[in-house]
Amino acid sequence: MKIIKKIDIFILKSYLLLFAGTFFICLFIFMMQFMWRYVDELIGKGLSGEILAKFFYYSGLTLVPMSLPLAILLASLITFGNLGEKFELLSMKASGIPLVRILQPVFFFVIVVCLGSFYFQNVIGPEATKQLASLIWSMKQKSPELEIPEGIFYNEIPGYNLFVEHKDKKTGMLYGVMIYSTTGGYNDAQIVLADSARLQSTADKMHLRLTLFNGERFRNMESQNGQNVLRANIPYMRESFISEVDLIPFDGNFNLMDANLFSGNAQTKDLREILHGIDSLRHDLDSVGHYVAGNTMQNYLRKSLPVGQKDSMSIIRQAKDSRTPLDSIYNNIPEEQKVSAWKTALTRARTVNSEYDYRSYSTSNMNESLRKHYIEAHKKFTMALACLLFFFIGAPLGAIIRKGGLGVSVVISVIIFIFYYMVNVGSEKMAKTGEWNILSGVWLSSAILLPIGLFLINRANKDSVVFNVEGYRNFFQRLLGLRTSRRLNRKEVIINDPDYPALVGKLQRLTDDCKLYATRGKLYSIPNYWTLFFRYREDRVAIDLNERLEAIVEELHNTRDNVILARLNDLPILVPDAHTRPFHNASRNMAVGIFLPLGLFFWLRIWRYRLRLWHDMQQIHKLGTQIRERILKNHIQRENE
Repeated sequence: MKIIKKIDIFILKSYLLLFAGTFFICLFIFMMQFMWRYVDELIGKGLSGEILAKFFYYSGLTLVPMSLPLAILLASLITFGNLGEKFELLSMKASGIPLVRILQPVFFFVIVVCLGSFYFQNVIGPEATKQLASLIWSMKQKSPELEIPEGIFYNEIPGYNLFVEHKDKKTGMLYGVMIYSTTGGYNDAQIVLADSARLQSTADKMHLRLTLFNGERFRNMESQNGQNVLRANIPYMRESFISEVDLIPFDGNFNLMDANLFSGNAQTKDLREILHGIDSLRHDLDSVGHYVAGNTMQNYLRKSLPVGQKDSMSIIRQAKDSRTPLDSIYNNIPEEQKVSAWKTALTRARTVNSEYDYRSYSTSNMNESLRKHYIEAHKKFTMALACLLFFFIGAPLGAIIRKGGLGVSVVISVIIFIFYYMVNVGSEKMAKTGEWNILSGVWLSSAILLPIGLFLINRANKDSVVFNVEGYRNFFQRLLGLRTSRRLNRKEVIINDPDYPALVGKLQRLTDDCKLYATRGKLYSIPNYWTLFFRYREDRVAIDLNERLEAIVEELHNTRDNVILARLNDLPILVPDAHTRPFHNASRNMAVGIFLPLGLFFWLRIWRYRLRLWHDMQQIHKLGTQIRERILKNHIQRENE
């Protein structure tokens, strides 16, 4: 017996082609979003093509684990949507192949992808994250490429503000130059005016060569301190020149930082290194705790007090020895000793508080780093598991929707992924700050997706309609007790007219019985809790009235009288058993009744149904009487004619 059959190869072929395409599309989208975060570090720095290629390469590697789940979701939706739209999925089911067997080849492929995702995050991802962090930090430190604008001050050269009226792009000459230099500090500022200038970089790209032509230099001869800043006659130096050259320090090279400097970050470690880092951090936290406890015991509890503090603590010892109230002893000591005691207590309290703040700051950083290590360890599993969970959602959803292509599939995929991303990022942030438990924060998104996926697989396997709006509307109407109205339209062709003489008697008896039931049934009274949930009795009178009412409505639907038809539409639709019990199953009723909060909700709901039934009986009596009178009136008119 062949393990892999032709149908498996056909499904895998259809899926793998779409998966490859959707993966690169998702990776490209995430890379564009990632690039916009660092667009300021990329533009205007004069980075070489090799540096940019490394940036995109490493950023792409770090985004692979995030792109895989979305690619699996989108490919699953499109693949099984196409199979459903072309009736190929229906043909497979008609031949006796269940949906679970149809999904089996893709399921095994997704398992391989999950394992590959975990390996990628544990081996390739940390090194790529380390190299990318080194590149981004180095790009931030790189000086910008010199691109002097016209008409505005340019301040990208450290210590210089440069203004240029006009520049010649062919020759590189700058015209109408004004320079405000603060290289010697703001107290030794210089202003240079020149007709023209040329700015060039040296061969080693460590300095800028600024050649000025036909200009003047202004410089203060006295520092502007607080004593002479208000003087109007501050001496300054004025220098005219025909040609002058300034050498400005400016490092234009790209210096790549050592990637090992980022090896302490949790994102740059594999699972083994993360577990080792957790052990180290926990050991450091325990060491700090033991040190603080020992230091407190030695300095504040067991250490002998200085001479100035012995007098202040003697009050407490005296109170303990004599069992005399501390207030009475404190009031009998001299005033100087009271002041000394207060000063000593205040000094000790401030010392303890300062040390507590210092230790809490250091331990809070270690606790935050420890939480990040735990989160990264769990994320290696949750990101890999997300591939499988999105397959559980995408494949049955595509089989249910039966719409292929990129239209509906892309919209649904984006909505599901945005929901997952919001839950994942929000819960992870709460776990990092310590507001949530780490397990709850990291695994919340997976815990939400798993039951959704299992529900969709169950519905798709049973060919149930999940997106039937009418079904959901009826469910919530029954749950909340919302009323449905009649919609009877006049028939164009009527074969048999209603038997009006017989209907007059039926309506008379129905209205009388409804009035009697509303009076004797005491529907407006509060229902008995014990009877509702534990001693159910079927209301045969209400069921009989409902059957008689529907029979009369069905026969009168053949009427040609629009007034009678309007009155029929006003008649309420009865729910004859909703006022007697919440469920048809007796064990469910007992379970709900025992659980008091839920039982109270259904008890109030049933009371509402009883009041509504009481109102419906009065409405039936009123409208039934009007219909009967209308029938009699029509009969009298026909006899007179």
